[in-house]
Amino acid sequence: MRKTFLFMDTVTNKVDAKGRVSLPADYRAIVKDTGSEIVCYRSLSAPCIEGCLEDLLDKLATDMENSLDFFSQEQDDISNLVFGDAKRYPFDSTGRIMLSDKLLKHAQIKDSAVFVGKGRKFQIWNPENWAKEEARIRAEVLKKRPSLKAQGGKE
Repeated sequence: MRKTFLFMDTVTNKVDAKGRVSLPADYRAIVKDTGSEIVCYRSLSAPCIEGCLEDLLDKLATDMENSLDFFSQEQDDISNLVFGDAKRYPFDSTGRIMLSDKLLKHAQIKDSAVFVGKGRKFQIWNPENWAKEEARIRAEVLKKRPSLKAQGGKE
């Protein structure tokens, strides 16, 4: 049985002048346990950085091949924006990754960064932008009050 690895928690870490930031310890443990690498790219929908294990991008590539016409504009656009922007970010002996200027500028990150776990992926935000986004999300969820039905469990 394959063990599931999920990025969880919200952690704020300092960013140094070179763009280095410590990957949260739990995230580093996932990388070590899976033998995969962290991949980051600019979010397509928010002023933040998307991060995940390389395995998830492999799954995305397979899903795109199975569901989109290989020569379609949609497939081409998504491939360009995700895979053309993605880069592996190994961490050093102290657990830091060095984010590119392109990523830092997109997410408006300067002195500190907020890592937000999202299950199989995570995001890295400017702290003020994350505070606004979290407030927006909470208000929206409270307004809609969504519910989930358990699948395959006891009722």
